[in-house]
Amino acid sequence: MAKKLKITLVRSLIGRPESQRQTARALGLTKLHSSVIHEDTPDIRGKVTKLTHLLDVEEIDA
Repeated sequence: MAKKLKITLVRSLIGRPESQRQTARALGLTKLHSSVIHEDTPDIRGKVTKLTHLLDVEEIDA
């Protein structure tokens, strides 16, 4: 089974650099406490790594 990641924005994007805001938008996160589910790929992992201080990430089986 493919692994998936449940990514939740837990800290605000206010005052963050524009590159971090764009990365959050690219993940589909717009509002605080919003969640998205993505496939566990190197591309998504890189985006998550850039925003580790703002996100909560859970691995789920799909």
